Amino acid sequence: MVGGAEWPKINAGASVGCVNRTSRRLADGREILYFDQEPVPREAVDIRDLPPVGTRSQLRYDALLDEWVVIASHRQTRTFLPPADQCPLCPSRDGRITEIPDSDYEVVVFENRFPSLATGVDRDVPATAPGAPLAELRPGYGRCEVVCFTSDHDRVFAELGAERARLVVDVWAERTAELSALDGIEQVYCFENHGEEIGVTLSHPHGQIYAYPFVTPRVEKILRSVQRHREDTGGNLFADVVGPERSGPRVVTANEHWTAFVPPATRWPYEVQFFPVRQVPDLPALTDEERDAFVEVYLDVLARFARRMDTPMPYIASWNQAPVNSGRDDWWLHLQLFSLRRAPGKMKYLAGSESGMGAFITDTNPEDVAEQLRAVVVA
Repeated sequence: MVGGAEWPKINAGASVGCVNRTSRRLADGREILYFDQEPVPREAVDIRDLPPVGTRSQLRYDALLDEWVVIASHRQTRTFLPPADQCPLCPSRDGRITEIPDSDYEVVVFENRFPSLATGVDRDVPATAPGAPLAELRPGYGRCEVVCFTSDHDRVFAELGAERARLVVDVWAERTAELSALDGIEQVYCFENHGEEIGVTLSHPHGQIYAYPFVTPRVEKILRSVQRHREDTGGNLFADVVGPERSGPRVVTANEHWTAFVPPATRWPYEVQFFPVRQVPDLPALTDEERDAFVEVYLDVLARFARRMDTPMPYIASWNQAPVNSGRDDWWLHLQLFSLRRAPGKMKYLAGSESGMGAFITDTNPEDVAEQLRAVVVA
């Protein structure tokens, strides 16, 4: 049953982003966290009869690619596109108990019931995969959280408004700081999958946070490029890439603290990258002013994504944060926002070249995409 006590008012990050957090437990023991702008009593009890969460994840090492792969076969039975009146992320109302026991909420974070990684995973795994001595095995340790942006099932992030979007940013920062402090965590990844075409299995407005026990391939590759650039030129690769973009032809929107631009070698039909003017490693390092400024440019670009075509574009919003224990002085926090839709009714599928060889072939021109997004009327 539910337990725990109300937490005091805390700061997300370095003395910025003050939010009210309440910690409770769901019927199967998973943690649920309520984040509110003002203190709200959270006394609802999860009375569901839930079996314990069973997680059988493993990490398997791919020696050829020098990468870790998460094997999470137990996720085959996770909830898939339920009707709105059966949504597990809506508040509990009219006798129907959901993942959120309260009748209303602002922002909620809870441990995923079908996690790819978990702190309570079975630690007793063989040293290697059967018949593969170079395929090292490790427990699927980590943490996977769901972040519900609003209790309104029909609202999307682009419609949250500045105040609620800012609360979400503070929650991302708070969770990044707390998850980074867990033993064995090497990287924290905040993201949102939006739209059925992307592969969303729950239509309620929400995102996720993964706390990985390894540094992801993308981040490792970027850090290697940063180091090589410094050795070759003595320069800062992030600064040398982002600096020219601030006044270049691919800027979509900008303010005093952030620039949002289409990258010159984009892999996706529509992609915008958001970089703060000041180099910081992660979300907790952002000041109040930088968080407010991010919300301004982010909601602006989301509105452009929603109105560029006849229907809103599906997208992935992907925070690129520094690893927990390495490369932090080199990293420059940024967000990727990208869509696989290349034209009305047409998706960019990752087929032979992209899926087989990792060599992307893009169907759009970056300069044209930037001009198209700038031309969208958002007022």
